[in-house]
Amino acid sequence: MSGTLFLLLAAIVLIYYAAEFFTNALEHLGERMGVSEGVTGSIFAAIGTAMPETIVPIVAILGGGDDTARNHEIGMGAILGAPFMLATVAIFLVALAAGIRRGWGDPLSPEPGGLRRDLSFFLTAYGLVLVAALIPHHWRLGALFVAIALFCLYLLYLTLTILASSALVDAGHATEAEGPLHLARYLGDHTAVAAIQLLVALLVLIAGARLFVHGVELVSAAIGIAPMVVALLLAPVATELPEKVNSMMWTARGRDTLAFGNLTGAMVFQGSVIPAIAILIMPWRIDSPYAVLAAVLAVAGALWLVLLQHLRAMTPRALLLNGLLYAAFIFFVVSS
Repeated sequence: MSGTLFLLLAAIVLIYYAAEFFTNALEHLGERMGVSEGVTGSIFAAIGTAMPETIVPIVAILGGGDDTARNHEIGMGAILGAPFMLATVAIFLVALAAGIRRGWGDPLSPEPGGLRRDLSFFLTAYGLVLVAALIPHHWRLGALFVAIALFCLYLLYLTLTILASSALVDAGHATEAEGPLHLARYLGDHTAVAAIQLLVALLVLIAGARLFVHGVELVSAAIGIAPMVVALLLAPVATELPEKVNSMMWTARGRDTLAFGNLTGAMVFQGSVIPAIAILIMPWRIDSPYAVLAAVLAVAGALWLVLLQHLRAMTPRALLLNGLLYAAFIFFVVSS
């Protein structure tokens, strides 16, 4: 067990430093491209750091061994667990970082239009994902329609986010790098160097997340936890680490648009594209009570953000509630 704990610690250290290099390179590339923080956070960072949790369910479904039912259960849990983890734990950790560094009553100020767009698209897409679970298994045409609708929804989201960029840049929401490019002192301050740093950091992030997943699997196997619980409760904690660490770093520095965009943009991607792929390649049924609760709490977490934005009451203290949603899930798992 001590070896496994060392593995988990090594993975966390690896992810932390890779996230520092990733955010640094992304800020420089966004600045050089002249795009808004919304594009940098909600698209570039969100898709880039979503690679670990994108890989986990697809590998589980297509290549996870001979037990097809178990593979589908793990894949389903990972797909539903990712938005759930982002809407609860990740937001809670951002609140924690902001509260400690900036004060618990200090208002958080992500760019309102981008946050509103992210949450609206997530709730719409996730609603379709839940509706798809009600479609009879033999009606493949209905499932195909939902999958296509989800892909189209994400393309529309990308289009609107990119189209809004120039106006946001003019309004003072351009991406600006906070410090010098880390590799510039060795390779020069060039766009190609920033791209190389971004790619290498992303690969290390993915490797660190996979290492952490392996450690989590070893721990869960030793304890004897059910596959669906592992997929919903433990695996997303590991695979979502890049988003969590990136956003905690950004919000601690007062870069709220990047911090929230990284999380809510990932919620849109993982609430639309990944379920769409799964709907096409496996029976889409949400039978487990754990999965149902995770989906409900993910929606609750997103709706709480919508309400706080509407009331202009988004503070670290208020966002601690998102962590309580995750605690409620743990309580349900332990008590059942």
